[in-house]
Amino acid sequence: QVQLVQSGGGSVQPGGSLRLSCVASRNTYHTWCMAWFRQAPGKSREGVAAILSGGGTASYTDSAKGRFTISQDHAKNTLYLQMNSLKPEDTALYYCAAQVSYGGACLNPAFMDAWGQGTLVTVSA
Repeated sequence: QVQLVQSGGGSVQPGGSLRLSCVASRNTYHTWCMAWFRQAPGKSREGVAAILSGGGTASYTDSAKGRFTISQDHAKNTLYLQMNSLKPEDTALYYCAAQVSYGGACLNPAFMDAWGQGTLVTVSA
């Protein structure tokens, strides 16, 4: 199993930027994929961005495309999410997650094996 510890997040004005980090207890290269999800009040958890750990191929949901960038640093066992041009509708609890071996789509929370503790991102004027 893998443990994930998140950092980053906070409050920012619309148009601002934030970077989230997620440190894994094992080498991130030895996971199938890692991803970021978010959950707004009253809504279900949704995928934001995912990355295949072996090749670095990234995928994004429509809401994140062009604004968010997911990346990994295997030497530091760390997953990142750089968020630019933030909007009020990006306000949510953000979670990192890992799928250790292939189980299904990496942007589907049902297929993830481990979760970070969550970090709040608030975008408001």
